[in-house]
Parts: sequence; structure tokens; C-alpha cells
Amino acid sequence: MYRGSFYTAPMRFRFNSRALVWIFVFLSVLELSALPLSANDQVIALKAARMFDGKSRALVQNGIVIVQGDKIIDVGSNVTIPADAKVIDLGDATLSPGFMDAHTHITLDYTDYKATRLRELQSSASTKAYNAIPAARATVEAGFTTVRDVGARTYRSHDYVDVSLRDAIAKGIVVGPRMFVAANGIGATGGHFDDSAGYRDGLFGPEPDFADGIADGPDAIRKAVRFEVKNGVDVIKAAVSGGVLSLSDEVDTPQLTPAEMAALVDESHRLRKKVAVHCHGDQAGREAIEAGVDSIEHGSFFKPETLTLMKNKGTFLTPTLMAAEYIKGKLDAYPPALQAKGIAAYNARSEMFRNALKIGVKISFGTDAAVFPHGENAKEFKLMVDLGMPPVDALRSATSSGAELIGVAQKLGTLEKGKLADVIAMPGDPTTDITATERVRFVMKEGKIIRNGPVTPPPPRTAAQTVSTDLGADF
Repeated sequence: MYRGSFYTAPMRFRFNSRALVWIFVFLSVLELSALPLSANDQVIALKAARMFDGKSRALVQNGIVIVQGDKIIDVGSNVTIPADAKVIDLGDATLSPGFMDAHTHITLDYTDYKATRLRELQSSASTKAYNAIPAARATVEAGFTTVRDVGARTYRSHDYVDVSLRDAIAKGIVVGPRMFVAANGIGATGGHFDDSAGYRDGLFGPEPDFADGIADGPDAIRKAVRFEVKNGVDVIKAAVSGGVLSLSDEVDTPQLTPAEMAALVDESHRLRKKVAVHCHGDQAGREAIEAGVDSIEHGSFFKPETLTLMKNKGTFLTPTLMAAEYIKGKLDAYPPALQAKGIAAYNARSEMFRNALKIGVKISFGTDAAVFPHGENAKEFKLMVDLGMPPVDALRSATSSGAELIGVAQKLGTLEKGKLADVIAMPGDPTTDITATERVRFVMKEGKIIRNGPVTPPPPRTAAQTVSTDLGADF
């Protein structure tokens, strides 16, 4: 959802902020006091009435997960608990692998369209860095231990806030999910990712170029991919069709040529990066799938024939139902042209999703978090189930399927011996009440207990933080 997010087209100012990493280090003074102790060799035994292992179609009764350091050393229902283990009995709950959200924008906050477009002009990358910290904590405390964060930008700034946040989390400076980041994303002049589109020519200075993710022609696309990789991205994000909340495009029109998409995919895969594309339109979707993209984000207007092509090619669909659901109730706050696009996408997405289920398209859980408040990611589960997805398949979309898409299935996504100890617990049985996923009460990431009980209350918002709300949803 960001500069290529489900709903918007962002803008940026050019300024340097060398302080980003220092900001994260400085915040460790506060954050480290809240961090759990480092994982050591102590054995921890997690017990609950049920267990979802991430791959099976039924829950295991009386689940036990044995953790030592950052790894799972045993798992099952008939597991012998070592005598020296610390036992955490979670009672009438279901153990599960940590959830994965394949479409977030943790460094963004886009809940007020008109105010946000003004506030983004007033916000620095440093402010965005500060605001990302409670968003990261809210996400992981909701049970999402891994995210694919597909867009973070500050108007006309080349500060890679998501890259810095990913690294700060990995170093234990900030509490948050494991992040796989996409930075700016890549799009065409005048397209969904063009910050200056919809405004008077020259208002924001020179035309954006490859360093801003804007490129035209196969060679320029390759250069933009290389520039993103140079600056530390884990995945390449591109906009290949129009968006709902971008000002000057039609929501379903193609924005890259087949030759440009072929260059995008070829260069990304040569550099061992997967490709996620923002795409609502059917024609752009077919061309992107034929080019070999790894996932389609949104897919609102896809026809059954295009979904069949996705199934045959093994392309993932990340539907981001929450984005449209949350925005629908706020459409009156948007300009009329955007209201029309939003309603059209909302009305089309349900049939598309049902058809995707019927056809057997691979589905990865993804929400476009930032369009709605961070930490509410799990509400996507109920939307998927309400549209016909079996609850256990919805759970798999956020565990083993998500791990397959992101490329971490050897380490994450299931509760198995030898895998990283990302384990969560939710009350009751999520296969009979999928909303249990919204009430996660225990979170372990790599053997460290992030949460066992109530969530950490967010800090009160200051006037300065309110002014810093960022633009960037890519719906």
C-alpha cells in the first residue's frame, strides 16, 4: 500500500537525513528496557489445549512445543518435557506458528487522506522513523512475527526508513517483526507510484527518476531495480496498473509495457529478488503473470481466465481485503474521482476472491496495513473466511504459504523441529471461530518472549506525531 500501496500515490521532498540509524540507536534507551532477555540455552516448554502446525488440515490436541535458544527442538502431542524446562501452560488456547503478513507498510500511517497529503509535506524521514517504532511493536504483539513490507518512502527523500527499521529490529534495538522490505518500489512516469502525478507540473521540483523508482523503458527499469538492490531491499515492488487513491490514473489501466515487465522480472530474478506487483487491472495482471512475477497484490478486477493463468504459473495472490474494507466506510472523505475508483474495486474484489478460491490460486495473507491501524492485521482472516475460504486455509495463508512466498520456508512457517521458534497462542479454536486470531495473547519470536498477556499500550500521540502522518498506501 504505499507508493505503491493499495490506495495511493506518494510524493517526496529531497533532503538528507543521516540521523535515521542514530535515531533507532537512541530509541534503544527506551526500547531495551521493554525487550525480553536474550534467548539462551534455557529449555522452554509451551503447552496448550490445541496446536496448529502451519501445514496440516486439522489441529493437534494437547500441543507441546519445546524451545531451546532460538530453535524448536521438539513438537507434538506426545512429547516428553525435559525435567529442567520452564513450562508455560497457556491453557485453553491454540499454539501456532507466528503469522506472516505479506503486504504491510509499517513506516506509514494512512487513515486520513486529505490531511495526510498535506502532512506528508511537513514530515521528515526522522519523524517517520520515530513513528514506525510503536507500529512495529503493535504488529508483532498482534502475532505477526514476519512481514513483507512492500513500500516506504518520504517525499523526495532517499532515506530508506524501512531498511533502517528492518536492521534495527534484527539487532534487537527495536521490538518488531522480522521484515523483508521493498523501499520505494518501481513505476512509470505519471503512474501510480509517480509522486508528482495529479499536481501542477514542476510543483515539486525536477521530474522523479530511477532513484525515486520512476523509470520508462526496459533499460531504465533495469537500472531502477539495481538501484533498489544497491540500497538494501529484499524484494522488488512495482506498480503495473493504476491505483484507487492515485490522483491521475484509471484504476485498471496497464502502466508498464510487456517489454518493461519482462525486464523488471528478469533483472530482479537475476539478482535473486522476488517481484511483487501492485495490480488491479486484468490486462496488466495477465501481462505481469506471463512475465513471471512472484505475486500479485490486490487483483481486484481479475477475470477467471487470468486467475487460471495464475494457478498454472504458480503465482501468488495477496488480496489485501482489509484495505478496501476499511476505506469503504470512509469514502466520503475522498475526492469524488477516488470514491468512484474505490467503490469499483471494492465491488469487484469479492467475486475475484471467490473465483480465486474456486480455481485454486495460491493465496498469501496480506493486508495493506497502514490503510488501517497497525496491529489490526488479523481482521483479514475473517474477511477471507466470510468470502468462502476454510478457516484452516486462511491460517495456512499466513503461515506456510506466506513462508513459501517470502522464501523462508526452510526456517519459518511451520512448527517443526529445527525451525526458528516463532510461536504464538490465541484463545479457543480458530478453526471454529476465526476471530480468535484477533485475540493473540502470547508471542515468541526466535525463542524470545515478546508478549505473554495484555498488549503494550501505545504511547499517547503528540501534536507533532499527528502532523507526521504519512502518505503512501498503494491501494
